[in-house]
Amino acid sequence: MLDKLDVARMAPSRGVGVPLYVQLAARLRAAIADGDLDSGALPSERLLSERVGASRVTVRKAIEQLVSEGLLTRRQGSGTYVSARIEQRGQALTGFTADVHRRGHRAGSMWISRSVSAATEEEARLLEIDGDATVARLARVRLEDGEPLAIEHAVVPQHFLPDINEVQDSLYAALAAAGARPASGRQRLNASAATSIEAGLLSIHEGDAILRIERLSRLGDGTPVELTRSAYRGDRFTFVTDLSGTAE
Repeated sequence: MLDKLDVARMAPSRGVGVPLYVQLAARLRAAIADGDLDSGALPSERLLSERVGASRVTVRKAIEQLVSEGLLTRRQGSGTYVSARIEQRGQALTGFTADVHRRGHRAGSMWISRSVSAATEEEARLLEIDGDATVARLARVRLEDGEPLAIEHAVVPQHFLPDINEVQDSLYAALAAAGARPASGRQRLNASAATSIEAGLLSIHEGDAILRIERLSRLGDGTPVELTRSAYRGDRFTFVTDLSGTAE
């Protein structure tokens, strides 16, 4: 990974009034932005210290700074990695599991709760069901290669999911098996700050950036089938929409 770098340029300068670790963090940050450091493992603190001519304390503080910014990720027993940002394109209606598999990674879930209960007034309105109808509630942390990336709360009219235990990694696979695969949908994105509970579930800091997404999916005949509200890590996801043509 360091082979792509101008190591001399990475070395912090003494006597310039800026702490050495701040200089090193800035240069590592720039190298990540320029693509000179890819998403593999970062060299050890010892090797970085030798290569850039700084103490291990300086290297450690620089790395801690970039970890706090979400640019680096520590994996226990494995090392420190450059956090790859995930581009999520908005045209296709796909679930989290399919998106992860498309990127060539392993999808997983950490279940928070599964339950069946009466729909709230808002849920009944959005899902276009009777006020006394019941819904399946599925709450979980979504994982990619074991790393928590999003918190997902899905609400589905119970008649589409008579057995909520049929839902494993993919909600859409369970709906498809029940003959209720979503065919279209609309989602809204908002930026927010992570609550203390969200931070704990996603292994980030309270107040870190979160992308909140509300998705309402429909069957081919327009019947609402899924209302999902998710909180995605803002340090890992970029949502992209392709545009074409011009409007006067």
